[in-house]
Amino acid sequence: MTVSVVVVDDQAVVRAGFVAVIDAEPDLAVAGQAADGAEALDVVRACRPDVVLMDIRMPGMDGLTATRLLTSAEPLARVLVLTTFRRDEYVFAALRGGASGFLLKDCEPQELVDAIRTVAAGEALLAPEVTRRLIDAFATGAVGPRARPDGRLDVLTGRERDVLREVARGLSNAEIAEALGVGRSTVKTHMNSLLAKLSLRDRAQAIILAYEVGLVGPGDRDSPSRPG
Repeated sequence: MTVSVVVVDDQAVVRAGFVAVIDAEPDLAVAGQAADGAEALDVVRACRPDVVLMDIRMPGMDGLTATRLLTSAEPLARVLVLTTFRRDEYVFAALRGGASGFLLKDCEPQELVDAIRTVAAGEALLAPEVTRRLIDAFATGAVGPRARPDGRLDVLTGRERDVLREVARGLSNAEIAEALGVGRSTVKTHMNSLLAKLSLRDRAQAIILAYEVGLVGPGDRDSPSRPG
């Protein structure tokens, strides 16, 4: 199965570089290109790609606005944000807008194609430094105040809440399995179930929700639960 990709960037030479890297892979193919957010929306509607590579800062409609509009209109759309900027607000805005991944433009070509495959498979993809900063910022309250606990998590079983808590602490499925004393396949089952129940796209959105509703708080990421 070939993964189709739309490349969105206002610089033609940058787009050409991305296209060359993508088309060199036998399982990836560029379905379209766009130079700004507005054009991206039209191209995506016409091409229905598996993944959209989205630049952030572009003239006219920027990538953050385009991502938000795109994922609202196309719930299954997978957006991988690429930028040279390392400012936290771009990361948080992109993820809250529905992006499934975030990579810096100075990543290696192999990192890029691996990221496209990961996002196309339905997983969230964040550069390691972005993941750490995301968790740290929510845990310390640097990104807005934490909301009071609400009823959004009431649909989860106790074990699903446990898994969500560990995800928000930054643990992988293997680490969660060890922490909770269950198998990796069980963790994956719980993860898929809680994402479906909460209408979340991926782990990135799950992390954001966990902090927003107060399931985890400052310091929690350093003390994962252990089976009793």
